[in-house]
Amino acid sequence: MKKTFLLAATAITLAATLIAPAGQAQQPPTHTRWDELTASDWPRALAASNHTCILPIGILEKHGPHVPIGSDLIQVREWSARASKKEYAVVFPDYFYGQINEARHVPGSFALPERVVWDLLEATCDEIARNGFDKIVIINGHGGNPELIRYFIQTRLEKARPYAVYFFEPGNDSTYRRQLAALHRSDPANDQHAGERETSSLLYLRPDLVQMDSANNQSGLNQHRLNIPNVYTAIWWYADYPNHYAGDGSKATKEEGQLINEHYIGQLVEALKAVKADTKTLQLQKEYFDKVPLNPRP
Repeated sequence: MKKTFLLAATAITLAATLIAPAGQAQQPPTHTRWDELTASDWPRALAASNHTCILPIGILEKHGPHVPIGSDLIQVREWSARASKKEYAVVFPDYFYGQINEARHVPGSFALPERVVWDLLEATCDEIARNGFDKIVIINGHGGNPELIRYFIQTRLEKARPYAVYFFEPGNDSTYRRQLAALHRSDPANDQHAGERETSSLLYLRPDLVQMDSANNQSGLNQHRLNIPNVYTAIWWYADYPNHYAGDGSKATKEEGQLINEHYIGQLVEALKAVKADTKTLQLQKEYFDKVPLNPRP
């Protein structure tokens, strides 16, 4: 199976090379989105990206009464597009098949069965790799996805694969925190979903989709309807935020959104540079699997 996978990926890369225009092997294509590339673009895209593909994962869910249902998807789409123009990588088309069971009670949520979500993510990564990419960078726009993504990546050690998956998780340095605090006007502790920060981000990226006059139509306050100390339960989010709104979007500003987005995109650009230059991860994966017994004893 592993040999077949590697041969398929090699065949695609070779076939693409054969149809590449002469003299263009090192020139990156104009476009970065997978679905906007042509077959003739493929070898140049693989070379320019150093076989690196961004998988931006959003979600479809209600974002309070005032920002679009696809806010998470819109943000990862924009972050990927803007970062990949500064540091070339191929961007996989819109992907919104994550974990969103906590929002099934509100309109617009798209929640697939858990087995489908897992199998689709695995098959997508396998298929990205079959097309010649051995580095897949997941960027995420939804707060309910990180646990799924981290566990998914850890399970890539279950069997040998000819690719590595990276999860981009931006940090917040002290300078950025000070700048954000100077612009932020609502309670930071309660600013989570469709609140000031996320609304500000959408005001900067897609102001045409934000309805600021609706931001106060529902409450985004924590309702504190369930309190069991030191215990996690699936219904916690609904118990606290039945309106699927956590924060005060009415306090959002485009200026704050610009700071948030420029900080994120800047860090993503640096991460892409590091991943493209990385030679250790795949090497260490191979070393690891060379040491894993093929038939471990019970």
